[in-house]
Amino acid sequence: MTDDKNTAGMAGRPLRAAVIGAGPAGIYTADILLQQLQQKGPDLGLPAEAYVDIFEKLPVPFGLVRYGVAPDHPAIRFITAALDKTLSNPHIRLFADVEFGRDITLEDLQGYYDAVIVSTGAVDDRPLDIEGRSLRGVYGAARFVEWYDGYPGAPSVWPLDAETVAVIGGGNVAMDVARMLMRYPDDLLGTDIPQNVYDGLAANRAMDIHIFVRRGAAQAKFSVQELRELEKLPGVRIIVDRKDFDIDDAVMREASKDKLTRQMIDELFAVRDLAEHMAVPNGAETGPSSGSGADFEGKPAKRRCYLHFNSNPVQILGDFGKVRAIRIERTVTAADGVMAGTGEYTDYPVEAVYHAIGYKPAEISGIPYDEIRYTLKNKNGRVISGNIPDTSDTAEAGSGPGILPFVYTSGWAKRGPVGLIGSTKSDALETVGNILEDWARAAQAGQFTAKDRAGSADKPGSIRQLLASRGISPLDYDAWHRIDACEKAEGAKVGRDRIKITDAEVMRSCGSQPAERKGCYE
Repeated sequence: MTDDKNTAGMAGRPLRAAVIGAGPAGIYTADILLQQLQQKGPDLGLPAEAYVDIFEKLPVPFGLVRYGVAPDHPAIRFITAALDKTLSNPHIRLFADVEFGRDITLEDLQGYYDAVIVSTGAVDDRPLDIEGRSLRGVYGAARFVEWYDGYPGAPSVWPLDAETVAVIGGGNVAMDVARMLMRYPDDLLGTDIPQNVYDGLAANRAMDIHIFVRRGAAQAKFSVQELRELEKLPGVRIIVDRKDFDIDDAVMREASKDKLTRQMIDELFAVRDLAEHMAVPNGAETGPSSGSGADFEGKPAKRRCYLHFNSNPVQILGDFGKVRAIRIERTVTAADGVMAGTGEYTDYPVEAVYHAIGYKPAEISGIPYDEIRYTLKNKNGRVISGNIPDTSDTAEAGSGPGILPFVYTSGWAKRGPVGLIGSTKSDALETVGNILEDWARAAQAGQFTAKDRAGSADKPGSIRQLLASRGISPLDYDAWHRIDACEKAEGAKVGRDRIKITDAEVMRSCGSQPAERKGCYE
């Protein structure tokens, strides 16, 4: 318990915060908020403890880690375990299967919590703005990722009848999409892929995958790990054009200033050399093979992955409303990253096009949206409702015209879909710092909450009562572990570690069995 001297002006109670979204951003923000308050709260005139309720629209937590990352990433399990440990904190409650904007509103939450933090991630594709984008056979990466990750409500069947496929994009998602299109399903039996995904990949007819990256090799945005996973695909040959690796001195000098960029370039050169070896299977004498070449182990490769740099898609061509080719303009990229077209065009025959050019956060009820930046409207994590110039210090102060008091955002919803999962921690730290600053200022002024919460301070469990009055039965942390056990049991039936459940009703059935664990402050 905190000292009275530290709760003067705070109604003698711990602070309460609501987080919308149980993905990495939401869970990291909850964890960092508790840590920072414990460390700094007393010095700021605040309690040293708080309670955080995390609301998640899906029946299960973990968001991007569970439904946005390809299942063959080995680090997923470690990240999930770390997030799971955070959720076990007795100062954190999980309210899964509760959809913000439908089951509960911002106004509702403002009546029970001292801060509301929106961490809903980015779930929609950025629009592809080229001619032919509406042809049959053009797919956004987000929906395909949902399919192979078993997202509840995703289609059970995905059309994989195209033999030649284009993937547009130079980031990690583009690499994930390309890799999953080339994977043989038996290689994924050590993951949690659902049975319908295994069956779909078993029927996949793709033989040639073309990855088109608009800028040069020095400006690649995917990680070294993604590239290495591409290199090691069984039964897949990588094919590159050596001219894509002609990097001039100015570009190389600029790229070498960043250690990770230089590491990426070195790895790409290794891929270029590897690709030349892949052209000749083991046992061949010299020169290119008449067959499909070899994979990284020198074994015959039936599938081929073409990695194109300086290749900007400008049009998708079709016949009878269906994709038949993609038109690529050759580009050049300067040392500062500025890209220019050369006027040199090539048409590549393809039967399907996947675009992975970025995600955008979905619009959230009651939260202003920035249509230019594709983020929730905010400044340094403080949600803003008006047009506040970048030079204004209004948002820095945490109050004033245009500020939604005590409403914040973190993660991709705040900054856009950039950076790796780990980057979310530093991002959350900035938002949490602003929350503590605003709380401290409000405490000093005798206004320690965003609005009058008369009567709610003594009833921390009343949010559950509100949901119950609306017929909402949240799934808590213990329910998640019952779902987890069900997935492991399904996997054990066929000798696998787990099989992901894709049906939301089945999840609810698995999760809603014993009596709910009492919340830490009920």
